[in-house]
Amino acid sequence: MKVYTKTGDKGTSQLFSGERRPKDDAVFEALGAVDECNAFIGLARECLDTSNQVEGKLGQELEEVMSRLFDVGSAVATPIQSSSDSKLKRAFFQPEHTDMLEKSIDAMDMELPPLKNFILPSGGKCAAHLHVARTLSRRAERRVVVLVQQEQVEPSVGVYMNRLSDYLFTAARFVAMKQNFEEKIYKKPK
Repeated sequence: MKVYTKTGDKGTSQLFSGERRPKDDAVFEALGAVDECNAFIGLARECLDTSNQVEGKLGQELEEVMSRLFDVGSAVATPIQSSSDSKLKRAFFQPEHTDMLEKSIDAMDMELPPLKNFILPSGGKCAAHLHVARTLSRRAERRVVVLVQQEQVEPSVGVYMNRLSDYLFTAARFVAMKQNFEEKIYKKPK
């Protein structure tokens, strides 16, 4: 199978539902934002020392998140109003995926010092990459939320994207602590 198909050369692309839409459609904006976030999570993951038990566990979690973002993409690429029941069933996004994020946030948070100030995106290369991924997840969430509000995507996808930014923020702090990097604190000008 070739990587290129030439079917999008005229400015449209096909969704999982089979429907063709312009490449600047809100669905493709959301898909692109989710993909961009996913790629940056992959970059952050590559900064981890996965031979280390703690960083290895986080690396596995990030791989799980990246796979779930493919599932988010499947749900987004299968608009509720224009997809068959069989396609919707196949692309259904399980609400339980958010539970995994919450459990991980809670576990990391138990080890972290309490947050008393705003922190700057810092804490070493891996943590900084996770902070960038966090901002990209927020942009992806904003794109997905439009589709949820239009009832093109199930609410569980929006909930997952909302929780993902919390997870990435906590993971960035956790990595900074485990790698012995200091988080830089926001300082108001005098």
